[in-house]
Amino acid sequence: MKRAGIHFLFHFSCLMSAITACLVTPSFGSERYEFFTGVRQNGMGGVYVTTVNDETALLSNPAALGRLRGYIATIADPEISGGQENMQILGANGALTLLEPQGLLDALNQQKDKHWHAKAQLFPSAVFSNFGFGVFAKQVYDAEVISTTSRYLLDYTYDVALVLGYSLRLFDGRVKIGFAGRYLNRSEIIEDLDSDSTSLQRGDLIKEGAGIAGDGGILLTGPWTFLPTIGATIRDIGTTSFNINDGVFYKNGRKPQSVPQTVDVGIGLFPIHSNYIRSSISIEYQDVLTAGNETDIWRRFHGGWEVNLGDMIFLRAGVNQRYWTAGLEFSMRFMQIQFATYGEEIGTATSFREDRRYTGKFAIRF
Repeated sequence: MKRAGIHFLFHFSCLMSAITACLVTPSFGSERYEFFTGVRQNGMGGVYVTTVNDETALLSNPAALGRLRGYIATIADPEISGGQENMQILGANGALTLLEPQGLLDALNQQKDKHWHAKAQLFPSAVFSNFGFGVFAKQVYDAEVISTTSRYLLDYTYDVALVLGYSLRLFDGRVKIGFAGRYLNRSEIIEDLDSDSTSLQRGDLIKEGAGIAGDGGILLTGPWTFLPTIGATIRDIGTTSFNINDGVFYKNGRKPQSVPQTVDVGIGLFPIHSNYIRSSISIEYQDVLTAGNETDIWRRFHGGWEVNLGDMIFLRAGVNQRYWTAGLEFSMRFMQIQFATYGEEIGTATSFREDRRYTGKFAIRF
């Protein structure tokens, strides 16, 4: 048994070495923007590679589809996130006015150097053992007016994707390999504007296009106590470009930025404490292919712990970059209620800055 585990570990190490040697991707900025992050992941310090075990495997690590023994059909699962400074920025402004570039700028001019973060997403889906599909939609706003430079920084993303995934179980499930593909329509604004700008219109700033994206994943579980697991996820294999067509909403011929390929790796332990209590513990390092370009390793580090109490109550904690996280879930037969708080690094490599965020999710599934 031990010899078989060592044999698998050797081949996995060879595979990861080959991937790292062959693939190239540029470094990211102060905040890393992911196609998907969920409330469970946020509560557990941002880990996902070895811990995901539900329908969100389609969006994060498709190898984890091999963990499912039955099926999960999600009818609705709205998830909403906001930053700690949102209420100050909202003030007397109507919430709907902050959905437009000019309305958001007007509010931020009254609260300079405050960071606005808002996200909403939805993922109706159906997953079975080794297979799944779904429709994912997400809108994210990040914006700020910098007082020292009089600049208005605006990042906005609206994604709609059709997702299909499959995994293969080998050696009694000790090795799981998965792939997920998606047809993605992206609308995007990434602008550095003058804070005195007027009459800003979404249609004048936005870029839109559609593309095909693919993710791959692998999980290797050792046949020992605590089920030690090594995993890796390759996101946006070969780089995702939005050049299939001009999209479905704006059709203005301006294309969003391509998304570079990244590889995230993790190590997890899954101890069973009793018949009704078990844990998931994981540490991860993100975007290993550009690790040599990073001067602050904490920007890539994530660690998390989850305690499962009878599959009904889940307690979560972790470290996301250098900031603490926490989460809580109540799970019933057909419903889930989840909450989490986490800190995101939005500063520079020499000047750290935390944006504390809060997120919640309610799901109906069977």
